[in-house]
Formats: sequence, structure tokens, C-alpha cells
Amino acid sequence: MTVTATHEGPVRPTKSAAEVAADATQRDIRNCWLLCAPALIVLLCAASGPLAIMLMYSFLKAGDYGGVLWTFSTEGWFSVFVQRDIFDETLSLADAHVSIFWRSLKLSILTTLLALCLGFPTAYFIAMRPLQTRNLWLFLITIPFWTNLLIRTFAIMEMIRNHGIINSLLKSIGVIDEPIQMLFTDFSVMLGMTYVYLPLMVLPIYASMEKFDFRLVEAGYDLYASRFRVLRRIIIPLVKPGIIAGSILVFVPSLGAYVTPRVLGGGKRMMLGNLIELQFGQGRNWPLGAALSITLLVIVMAALLIYVRSVQRRDGGHG
Repeated sequence: MTVTATHEGPVRPTKSAAEVAADATQRDIRNCWLLCAPALIVLLCAASGPLAIMLMYSFLKAGDYGGVLWTFSTEGWFSVFVQRDIFDETLSLADAHVSIFWRSLKLSILTTLLALCLGFPTAYFIAMRPLQTRNLWLFLITIPFWTNLLIRTFAIMEMIRNHGIINSLLKSIGVIDEPIQMLFTDFSVMLGMTYVYLPLMVLPIYASMEKFDFRLVEAGYDLYASRFRVLRRIIIPLVKPGIIAGSILVFVPSLGAYVTPRVLGGGKRMMLGNLIELQFGQGRNWPLGAALSITLLVIVMAALLIYVRSVQRRDGGHG
């Protein structure tokens, strides 16, 4: 800050250029926060608020007919992996909960891998089309989103049930004599979730491939690289951001899926979403349902962190 004197009054200080720039920056930051305040308040109330309520409910006591009693208790968290015998109060592992946790994680991973195996070639095919026809192919990919999730799930059920399209076709051509039991199995749940979430894998990968310079592929062929080597060393590393984004977009909703396992699993192949709904509904154990919800959130966050860290470590290892 410098000091200047005037003929009309006392000496007054003037700010330097750096101080003026700093004040302008602070003013811009303050204005940005003010502009973002409404959205931040909505996110805080609509996203963090329900999570805070679930966390609070998980440490309360279950009511006799649903709801909660405002008494601190850790029974909800205790019952996530441990069950208490109703006769002699002995403790044992909650086999049903562990089985559902494992099934949910396994089917979510398999769904993500299957969606990747189907979505990557689909995105590559669309990216290789002329510019005039790409929008048409993207339009066909997004058409399922126009239909309600429940209707799409019933469409899959009509195809794989014992007297559905696939079994009827196989019987008509003499491949099988008896219907293949596909419905109400882990396979049917995985197939249904793959069909439902496949566009979420295709679109991010296509977004990465659209900006891909295919002259690099031609250069690889000119250097006598095989198709597999070009795919592994050129295409996949450059479209990796789209693969990561698509995998996350498929894995997260698959882990908490409710409608598809409910319809295609027939109540026999429950997943975490179904178990949580059961506790808030027929089970009338809201603290346990809340604890399971928070556990699902923790599993998703842990899986994403491990996946991102492994990708970053692998990229760092290659320089």
C-alpha cells in the first residue's frame, strides 16, 4: 500500500495493484458462493438430510409395530452380521445376511463385467459409423430409457420363463425336450440387470471413443501389431476414462437394485435392496434397515475407492 498527498486534504493511502487484484478475487469467490448457495442448500437437505436420518435411526431401538423408539441402541448394527437366538440368547453369524451381501456383490461385479463385454464392442461399432448415422444408433441405444423399468423387467421375464420365447423356440427346433429353468435364478437377475443398465455402459465409452483418433490404430497396424495388441496397447488405454465411468455407473445401481431382483428373482434371490425393503416393511425393524442402508453406502464407497486407487496406481506404474 502506498501513501499519496493531495492539495485539498490530508494524506490518504492507495492500494497497490496486487491488493486490488486480491480484493477482486475475494469478491468473485464470495459472489460464486452466493450464487451456489441455493443449490448447496438443496443438496444438503435432499441428499445429506436423508442419510443423516438413516444414520440416526440405526442407533435407535425398534418399535413394536414399526418405527423407532427414541432410545439409544446398537442392536440394529449388531444384527447386520450377528443374530441372537430367540430361545437361549446365544449368538451366531447371520448366515442369511452374509449370503445376501455376497450375492449382491457377486451379481453386481458379474453384471458390470457382462455389460462391459457387450457395451465396449457396441460403442466401438457406433464410433466407427459415419457421422450421419451415429445419432441414429445412439437413438436406438437410448430407446429402453423411454420405457418404465418395471415394464422392461417384465419383458425379460417373458423371454426367459419356462414357457417364454427362448424355451419355446428351443423346443420347436428340437434342441431341448423340457424347458430350461432360467427364471428365479441368479442368472436371470444378472441378465435383467445387464439389460437394464447396458446403456449406462455404452454411452460413456462411446463419449471417449468419439474423440479417439483412429489414425493411431492404422499406425499400429503399419508397425505390424496384431488386432489384440492394438486393442490392448492403444484403444483401451485411451478410452479408459469412459470404461471407468461406465463401470461405476453400472456397478453402483446394480448393488442396490430392487425391482429387477424382486421380479426376476421371485423372492428367492434377494439382494441388499430387497433386504432393506423387507426390514422397513414386513420385518418392522427400522434400525436394522437403516444400518443395512448405511452398510450398503459404505460398501459402494469402499469399492469405488479401491477401484479408483488401483487404476491410479497402475497408471502411475506405467509412468
